[in-house]
Amino acid sequence: MKWLRILTITVFAWAFATGCGIPEEKYNADIAALKAAVEKVREELGRANTELAQARSEKEGLQSQLEGLNEELQKLQTERDKHAKELEQARKRQEEFKHMLERFRALIDSGKLKIKIVNNKMVVEMASAILFPSGRAKLSKEGKEALTQVAEVLATIEDRSFQVAGHTDNIPIKNSRFKSNWELSSARAVAVVKHLIENGVDPANLSGAGYGDTQPAGSNETEEGRAQNRRIEIILQPNLDELPDLSSLEKMID
Repeated sequence: MKWLRILTITVFAWAFATGCGIPEEKYNADIAALKAAVEKVREELGRANTELAQARSEKEGLQSQLEGLNEELQKLQTERDKHAKELEQARKRQEEFKHMLERFRALIDSGKLKIKIVNNKMVVEMASAILFPSGRAKLSKEGKEALTQVAEVLATIEDRSFQVAGHTDNIPIKNSRFKSNWELSSARAVAVVKHLIENGVDPANLSGAGYGDTQPAGSNETEEGRAQNRRIEIILQPNLDELPDLSSLEKMID
């Protein structure tokens, strides 16, 4: 705007200086023309300022959109990396499961155990009739032989934990050794854990639990269903990096 004031002063000074000796009609016409030129410049400058303001506003809007797109891109990249990691973990688990299935094939074919997937966990299931005499928690000879073969496989799996879970049917136990199915299932789980440890499985990778009749695999209304419920399960536990991230909940605990 400073240059516009200088231009105006200069124009009027020139007009005044040259006005002498010039016919009034021409002088007035020249002054009018100069004023029109100055007004035109002002209008053009006003439009330029408006366009500049609009351009700045558009730039800010585009910058904001760009920042939003960059944030979205970062989220997508994070999600992509997360999914890639999950896919790699799933691939490794599948390879691990496949390897275990191959190692257990002889026991599966002989009917001494079953392999199943429960809640995305691999479970080795063995009928209690193979492992224990009725109502007892002392391993039978056949049970020890079968568990020794299982231990040979489990001992080769590194960085994995296993939970041995004992299950019963819903018929109450009737002997002086165990007062309930809870105690029987727990004692059987501990017996299996001890045998696995004796045959090379790292004790730090083992835990035992008794569930009594609370998690039936079949109907307790039939003998066949009750036989399915009397079982030992060896559950392949997930690694820490396979568990959901709950770090965001820490602030709710503090």
